[in-house]
Amino acid sequence: MAPDPFQYLVLRVVPRVEREEFLNAGVVLFCRAQGFLAARVGLDRGALAALAPHADAEAIIRALEALVAVAAGTAEAGALGRLDLSERFHWLAAPSSTVLQRSSVHSGVCADPAATLERLFAATVSR
Repeated sequence: MAPDPFQYLVLRVVPRVEREEFLNAGVVLFCRAQGFLAARVGLDRGALAALAPHADAEAIIRALEALVAVAAGTAEAGALGRLDLSERFHWLAAPSSTVLQRSSVHSGVCADPAATLERLFAATVSR
């Protein structure tokens, strides 16, 4: 299978926006040619506690899971889940000044977007 272009971003937890410290907590990958949009998330609770002891880990996990639902287009995502793949990706990539922020959008090529998502998650989020 020939490689197709893809775009991805890293989801970041920024518990104290004024300090600009963050913890990577997920990856969103979009490959238009293969009709693929998915997010993989994981919060390192120990790292979060070290960075921001008073952060609400459960609320952050729920917010991350909501982004996974938007990427997947599930009913739990509501109206956002009914958008087409491109619109959902652009919504997920939109800048935010909240506790959950997005990196810049990066690009590459791949033959297997699901495997690429796992590789990027391992490289940017897993410890």
